[in-house]
Amino acid sequence: MTIGFSTCGGIFDLAQKEKEVEELEAKMQESGFWDDNQAAQKLISQCKLLKMWTAPYEEAKQNFSNIRILLPEAIAEKEEDLVQELYQELISIDKLLSEMEIRKMLSGEMDGKNCYLSINAGAGGTEACDWALMLSRMYQRWAAKRDWKVEILDTVDGDVAGIKSITLKISGPFAYGYCKAEKGVHRLVRISPFDSNAKRHTSFASIDVSPEVEDDIQIEIRPDHIRIDTYRASGAGGQHVNKTDSAVRITHLSTGIVVSCQGERSQLQNKETCLKLLRAKLYEKEMQERQNKIENLGGEKKEIAWGSQIRNYVFQPYTLVKDTRTKYESGNVQAVMDGDLDDFVHAYLKEFG
Repeated sequence: MTIGFSTCGGIFDLAQKEKEVEELEAKMQESGFWDDNQAAQKLISQCKLLKMWTAPYEEAKQNFSNIRILLPEAIAEKEEDLVQELYQELISIDKLLSEMEIRKMLSGEMDGKNCYLSINAGAGGTEACDWALMLSRMYQRWAAKRDWKVEILDTVDGDVAGIKSITLKISGPFAYGYCKAEKGVHRLVRISPFDSNAKRHTSFASIDVSPEVEDDIQIEIRPDHIRIDTYRASGAGGQHVNKTDSAVRITHLSTGIVVSCQGERSQLQNKETCLKLLRAKLYEKEMQERQNKIENLGGEKKEIAWGSQIRNYVFQPYTLVKDTRTKYESGNVQAVMDGDLDDFVHAYLKEFG
């Protein structure tokens, strides 16, 4: 166990963060604070982000102080249930500090933002569509474990089973900072439930992640640069959600980026969501192009197929999930598919964050 509160405050620069919180809260009490609504919302967001550091740390510090007093007494009195409860609380505190250590690596401009996560089935036909659906469930379960909110913005069903694509909006503290570790091609190896000969199949799906771009970041989208198509939203099995063309698809003509949304009730709401998603993807594209120039990578996008994967999920003839970038691996495939992704993400952030 790595708990050590005497040094943690300095490592996380909590004194400075607490000072900034006090300054921001003082500004929020000023009479003209709401005169500029956009500026006010930005200050509130900054304050909330800082409190994500200071509040949990102070709570953990107080709990640790209580445990130092209670634990020796509980051991002396042989109160085994209380001892076990206090040890579990110590484990929780240790986990929180480890999480804060990882979060310290998320210093990018957009790391604290919400994000859009898109899954697209690749090589493998029906198998790949089923794999895309499995990944969708995995990420939704991971988000639930982290108390993030998930909205399904758009889904395209597979011809036989699964999904061809899905776009999720994930809202929560540092959602983009964590989810960006999942961007890339994911490879599945298993005995196909769709093969009567019970042969082993390999399937691929790609994950794309973009940060939610707020109004303070200027991404221009001119009307003559996009094409807007409307169509009828449909649910699983092709059943129509409604009888109007409420679903919206927007194509950015110069880049070829296509976004769609059918998750909202009205065409106007879906259009607004599409424009937000397009802004996010254009921002991500611009950032990636800058990074490619710096690293002289050329910006070539890998095909969603063999040799381009960032992670392998093997169900047969053995069970193993292995990240090709960090070499981190787990033999508990089911736990990973149930959303236990933190160790993989932490390994990535420690090496590349």
